[in-house]
Amino acid sequence: MSAFIKGVSAVSRVTGMAAAAMILVATLVVCHMVFVRYVLNQSTIWQTELAAYLLIAAVFVGSPYVLMTRGHVYVDLLPLWSKPRTRMVLAVVSFVVSFLFCVLIAWKSWIFWHEAWVKDWTTDTVWGPRLWAVYLSMPVGLTLLSLQLIAEMLAVLTGREPPFGIEDHESLKIGLAEEDVVGK
Repeated sequence: MSAFIKGVSAVSRVTGMAAAAMILVATLVVCHMVFVRYVLNQSTIWQTELAAYLLIAAVFVGSPYVLMTRGHVYVDLLPLWSKPRTRMVLAVVSFVVSFLFCVLIAWKSWIFWHEAWVKDWTTDTVWGPRLWAVYLSMPVGLTLLSLQLIAEMLAVLTGREPPFGIEDHESLKIGLAEEDVVGK
């Protein structure tokens, strides 16, 4: 189990680097587009489309890394106020729901990608890239995100990580402290 968690984490780190590279390339493509359009006064054909596809791919491919590093935005008020046992139940329920959602969307994305591959879809633009290459980031990213969710859940269930990354001493007490009530 430890090897699975470490392996998935290693793959997630690679996806994070790939996403960062895609964002860098998209930035360079936009800079090229601005130069060609406004300095050379020429039209652009492929730059806008490629930059958009790279940014979308970065979101899907980089999502396992974001989950692994807890870089996503989530509301932790309820887990902070909960007792450790309740926090564990909330963590398991949220992992299961997230996993089922990601698996469903990954499965549908694989079907969509396969259709684009078999029917050799292209965009309707002058550049006309093959859409299977564009769509591939969706099923790959969501499949890897599903694996990262399993690794995160296993880490919580085996005690390697606390639920929601919250140690017991970080929990908040609901209500006012006794000295606040007595002192007023």
